[in-house]
Amino acid sequence: MHKFALLLIILGAALWGSIGIFVQALYDLGFTPIEVVTIRVTVAFIFLMVYVLIKDAKAMKIKWKHFPFFIGTGIFSIVLFNWAYFTAIQEMNLSVAAVLLYTGPVFVTILARIFFKELLTKQKIAALFTTFIGCIFVIGLFPLNTGTLSFYGIMVGLISGFGYALYSIFGKAALSSYSSLTTTTYTFLVASAALLPTTGLFTKGLEVWNAEVLWYSIGLGLLPTVVAYLLYTTGLHYVESSKASIASTIEPVVAALIGVFIFHDVLGGWQTFGMLLVISAVFLINIKGKQPAPMKPLEKSGTGV
Repeated sequence: MHKFALLLIILGAALWGSIGIFVQALYDLGFTPIEVVTIRVTVAFIFLMVYVLIKDAKAMKIKWKHFPFFIGTGIFSIVLFNWAYFTAIQEMNLSVAAVLLYTGPVFVTILARIFFKELLTKQKIAALFTTFIGCIFVIGLFPLNTGTLSFYGIMVGLISGFGYALYSIFGKAALSSYSSLTTTTYTFLVASAALLPTTGLFTKGLEVWNAEVLWYSIGLGLLPTVVAYLLYTTGLHYVESSKASIASTIEPVVAALIGVFIFHDVLGGWQTFGMLLVISAVFLINIKGKQPAPMKPLEKSGTGV
């Protein structure tokens, strides 16, 4: 298995990058961003719960004093970043939304300095600067191009990166007491419990829940969520965290390519250059594997949607 470990990691990250296919399809079928978030976390939780009950039902045992960790991972991270990311996809093209999501490592660097007193190395400072410059090009502040992107789209894109990063803060605390499987399952449990009663998703008429909707819903919860996490985690058993983290940066590349070739997104030269800078910054931050990564529910040190 170890011979294929890196391939498993790349496949998992590629599946994260494919999320836009399912999200856009559900938009076209009449669902709002928050409803799509609800679909994703609920379907993912159902699959994870079945997996836990088959593999190890004891993994669901936790101490209630630790429950706030899962409120942090489930609501302040999963719900917030998914809503913001899916809204950004709706507001602008998938390629730009994916790059703004990948400001997450920068927020992790800052938050880790505040909460965990991690040093701001020259490498991290260089990555922060590179990401900042890259985002300027991506959102069109230079050269000035105010007609292509909305201010709201840019803000929710950056919020998605911040929410993405919050998982590293809450998840690090949870993983000190529980396995990655327990942490992930409770994360999606809390997210589902918070969203199902408030979004009114399942009060829609039965005519909405046709075969096409169910197909894309299952695909969203299974492929770029549960399967992606399991593939990555399996590979992580045999690969150094730093190497796994670098390999996982295939995700925004896949998302951008899907945006261009499937949804016909049009990227200018400066935006393409900005994307390359942001991806380069992710390499800079993760190259030594010292930094916990945003939104990796299964003890990952890289990043992932």
